[in-house]
This record gives sequence, structure tokens and C-alpha cells, in this order.
Amino acid sequence: MPVPWEALVPFGLVTTMFAAAGTLLNVTKRAQNNGLPPRYNIDDWDQMMMDRDERLTGHFRGQSTEPVAPKEFATNSAWY
Repeated sequence: MPVPWEALVPFGLVTTMFAAAGTLLNVTKRAQNNGLPPRYNIDDWDQMMMDRDERLTGHFRGQSTEPVAPKEFATNSAWY
């Protein structure tokens, strides 16, 4: 049975579009997370630590190694 060559062009376009969409989605997710893969299955403890890290560093994926918190940390309370 002969191959319908005219069907390969749309098939290639659809495959390319799916690959491009997946790649762009991955790039945008990593760009929002400082180049790290996204987090899954976040429980309450992880959410609390991410809120604390955001208050310390300004980004929810940032972590600080300083033993003393900055002076702004005292005024940006976790209680809303």
C-alpha cells in the first residue's frame, strides 16, 4: 500500500507545534522558578516555608543562608 506523502506535511506541522508548545511551557515554568523545576505535592509545611522564604528573599524559591534576618523581616508579618 503506498504512503500518502501529502499527509506527512500536516503531520510534521502538528508534531512540531506540540513540541514547540511543550518546550515553551517548560521554559516559562522554569523562568518563574529561578531556573528550577516546578514543585508538586506541596503540603502545609512546604507552603509555610515558601512564604517565609518569600518574606526573607523576595522570591518564593529563594533561600537565605544569613544567620540574622534583615530588619524588614520584622515588619512584613505572615499574619494577614
